[in-house]
Formats: sequence, structure tokens, C-alpha cells
Amino acid sequence: MHRDSRPNPTSIAPGCALALMAKLPIAGSVKTRLTPPLAPEEAAALSECFLRDMTMNFASLNAGGTEGVVLYTPANSKMLLRELLPNTFKLVAQRGETLGERLINAADELLSNGFESVCLINSDSPTLPREILETAVSHLARNGDRVVLGPSEDGGYYLIGLKRPHRNLFERIAWSTADVLAHTIERAAEINLPVELLPTWYDVDDSSSLRLLCDELSLSSDGDDIRSEFRSGFAAPHTREYLASLLKENKDLHTWGKSYLRDRGR
Repeated sequence: MHRDSRPNPTSIAPGCALALMAKLPIAGSVKTRLTPPLAPEEAAALSECFLRDMTMNFASLNAGGTEGVVLYTPANSKMLLRELLPNTFKLVAQRGETLGERLINAADELLSNGFESVCLINSDSPTLPREILETAVSHLARNGDRVVLGPSEDGGYYLIGLKRPHRNLFERIAWSTADVLAHTIERAAEINLPVELLPTWYDVDDSSSLRLLCDELSLSSDGDDIRSEFRSGFAAPHTREYLASLLKENKDLHTWGKSYLRDRGR
């Protein structure tokens, strides 16, 4: 079964790992679906901003009994990421060939090393509201086993929260399709695992979602038209500052930037 219950996230139990699935921001290897409209170097710089903002967001919950973790790839990037991220975050290398393998291996490792629960979170949602994170951890703090899922706009999920490493949840999933969330809920039903659904949010991985991000961060003149569920996001200061500079400096260099500014009346 699954519910959309949202308890008041005031009681957060200790021992929950907020674990960001991250990739070293190297030009040509990250955010490739954003090139174009961005150049590879710009996409990598934007990815770095996402990492900085999401870890900043996670760190704000530390006093409530959570701990920040960055699950990184490639395996030799630990020292480079250490320079980018807060020292309070644990760095753990991802293991596995497929996304499903990397997710279940991460959950298994963290839960086996003392964490009572774990939230595996993508690195493409820099404005993910703090209240959503608090609600996810609050669900996991309750008695009884469950899986917590944060549905994304594209049919996947931006967050999966676990108290036990249920391998079944990551098997027979059509990764990178619009069926990921539905398949995961089906896998949970097969083992009678209750599902808690968080509010829908979005991943920034293509031109359309990049426009949505710009609207949410008030970088357009029609921000009042943004859908109501995307009004309460995290401020993401690094991302906002960098996107603002791109839209200003590159308006004569990138077709997408020019059309974006023209369409928004800037």
C-alpha cells in the first residue's frame, strides 16, 4: 500500500544518512543533456553549484539527527570532491555497474555501518525544499518498516528512503524511463512493504527543466506563472548566482539563452 501522509516533521530520530548520489563535475561527463544550451564547461560548473547547494541544504538538518554523506563516482575523485564539499560530510565511493546496483549497494553499506535509516537523493534538484527532507526523515523515524519515495516530474524519483536494504526495490526496474516510480511501487507491493509518497519535485536534466529552475529562482519576468508546488524551494544561492551570470554574459553566445531572455521579456 502507499500513502501520501505528511506528518509534522518535528521529531527527527538520530542516525539517518542524507546521501547524495554525486558525480565529479568534469566537463563532458556531467549534465550532458544540458549541452546545448550550455557549453560542457558551463554544464560542469552548474553541476558543481548543484552539489554545493544541496550539501548546504542537507547540512542545515544536522542538528536534527541527520548526517550528510556524498556517494561519489568515479572512484578516484575523492580528493577533488573533498575540496568542493563541507568537511562534515562523509565521502563514500559508489559500487556497481548499473544505477540499481549502485543504489542498493549504497543503502546496504550505510545501513550496515550504523545508520538507522538512509535517504538516497539525486544531485539534480538544487532547490529541493528542506521541508521535504524533514518529512522523509520523519517517516523513517516511525516504528515499522517502509520505503519513502519522492516522485519526480519525469516519472522517476528524486529520493528513496529505506530502513532495510530491500534489494527487490531495485530489481526489474526500467531505469531512465517514465516507469521507474511505478515499477518501484510494484516491487514494494510484492514484498508487502508500505510506501510513503512525498510531494512531487523535479530534476534538472534537460532544457525544459533548466527553464523551470530559472523561473523558480526568479531569473525570469514571468515567475508568477510557475506552478504553486515549486514556489517553496531551497534558495540555492550558488546555482542562482551562476545561472544569473550565464544569462547575462552569454546572451549573445547561446541560442537558448537569447531565446530565453527574449521570451521572458528581459
